[in-house]
Amino acid sequence: MAGPLGLSLAPYIRSSPTLTKLFTPVAKWYAGGSLYRQYGLLYDDLLIEERPEVQKALSRLTPREAYDRAFRIKRASHADVLHEPLPRELWTKPEQDIRYLLPHVETVVEEIKEREKWDTLEVKRTR
Repeated sequence: MAGPLGLSLAPYIRSSPTLTKLFTPVAKWYAGGSLYRQYGLLYDDLLIEERPEVQKALSRLTPREAYDRAFRIKRASHADVLHEPLPRELWTKPEQDIRYLLPHVETVVEEIKEREKWDTLEVKRTR
C-alpha cells in the first residue's frame, strides 16, 4: 500500500539487490519492534477497517479467513486489556505473517479506478 501521498518506495527498493540487502534487516527489526506479532496478529489485521476499499475487501474473505481474523483480533484485544502479550508459543512467526487481505484491497482499488474511468467516459457522436 502506498503512503498518504500515494507514493511507495517499495518497488524501487525491491528492484535493487543492494537496497534490498540494506533494507531487509531494518524492515525485520521494525516489524519485530511493532509488537503486533506478540499479540498474535497479522499485518493485514492492522489495516483501518473504516476505509471503503478495506470494507469491500473484508466482505470478499472466505468464511474461514473472516473467522480467523475475528479470532485474532478478539484474542489480541483480551491480551491488551490484561496488559500482557500472549505466551511466546502463540506469537505470530515472521513466516506466518502473510498478506491475506492486500490482494483483495488491490483488486477493489483497481475496480474503483476502472468504474471511475467508465463513469466519466464521454461519448461523442461522429458524423
